[in-house]
Amino acid sequence: MATLILHPGKEKSVLRRHPWLFSGAIAQLDGRARPGDTVDVVSHDGRPLARAAWSPASQIRARVWSFDAAETIDHAFFKRRIAAALARRAALPELVGQQGLRLIHAESDGLPGVIADRYGDTVVVQLTTAGADKWRAAIADSLQKATACQRIYERSDVEVRSLEGLQAVTGWLHGTASGEELVIAENGVNMTVDFVGGHKTGFYLDQRDNRRRAAELARGRRVLNCFCYTAGFSLQALAGGAREVVSIDSSGPALDTARRNLALNPQLDAARAIWREADVFAELRTLRASGERYDLIVLDPPKFAHTAAHAERAARAYKDINLHALQLLAPGGMLMTYSCSGGVTAELFQKIVAGAALDAGRTARIVQRLQGAADHPVDLAFPEGEYLKGLLLQVD
Repeated sequence: MATLILHPGKEKSVLRRHPWLFSGAIAQLDGRARPGDTVDVVSHDGRPLARAAWSPASQIRARVWSFDAAETIDHAFFKRRIAAALARRAALPELVGQQGLRLIHAESDGLPGVIADRYGDTVVVQLTTAGADKWRAAIADSLQKATACQRIYERSDVEVRSLEGLQAVTGWLHGTASGEELVIAENGVNMTVDFVGGHKTGFYLDQRDNRRRAAELARGRRVLNCFCYTAGFSLQALAGGAREVVSIDSSGPALDTARRNLALNPQLDAARAIWREADVFAELRTLRASGERYDLIVLDPPKFAHTAAHAERAARAYKDINLHALQLLAPGGMLMTYSCSGGVTAELFQKIVAGAALDAGRTARIVQRLQGAADHPVDLAFPEGEYLKGLLLQVD
């Protein structure tokens, strides 16, 4: 096993149990290691610190598997980590019985680069790092045995893999397609999961609790859902008794799926749903110019900043959509606004929204801070894991 020697002082982050080692922290690699191989991490004076996965193509040159420098990284290691992650979720009452559930949340579950989501009897895996890629077979086998799911599908086709020198990989790791559309029930609403061609692993599980909150707020209100995708927030608002729900997305196929999702729920009043295929930035201006007003607006845009380097550009986009949304709210209206950009901190996001309120001439108050669901935990030593942040605002 090769040894990764750190520069003096660079062991501090490892001692604080942060799992990332950047290129600038590394003095040398003693020995040979291929991408994904396990390496010993030691301080400049040879003190054992951890065991990590080596990734020479990435600026994050190593990701820690274990802060126990003597722990063996093998098939049994992944079996233990996956079992522990499932046990943590089983201990949380709100997650018991969920048909859609995140089983593994990467670094925050001690498995950097490993995402696993369960939809009924299908597990969808996403491997984003060289280390995770190397242990694909062990991860899939451990997941199948721990969950007894009949199907495991890999969706390792995200752009971030290119930073690790990895190609996109998709396909079945265990079992085959059932031939039936995959549907899960979330908060009493049926939703399709396109785990082959949909975003992420097929569904945005992290917003489960926030969609339920939208349902609680929607009764009797006129609702605008921007970047609606397949209408998770929209259908929850209808289930909550919204007077009308207007859903906007630039993707025609996403809106087709949204309409299909609505059809899966005959208990919902389809006459109250309005669909618009449009650019949200432009459509918000059009709605403002036409004098429209809404009682509840949801802004759940795609990621505008992958890293802090893109934060300034993202800030302009976030401010633009929030400014126009605030102008569209009726007095006493509510705004649920989100950022899933890792390069935008919760503090920065609040400042952006505050600036938008100032420019819109509206007084807004934070009623609730919004975050990912409980199956998306954030390790205290790894704040980068808190990518989803949101605010529920009440506007005068």
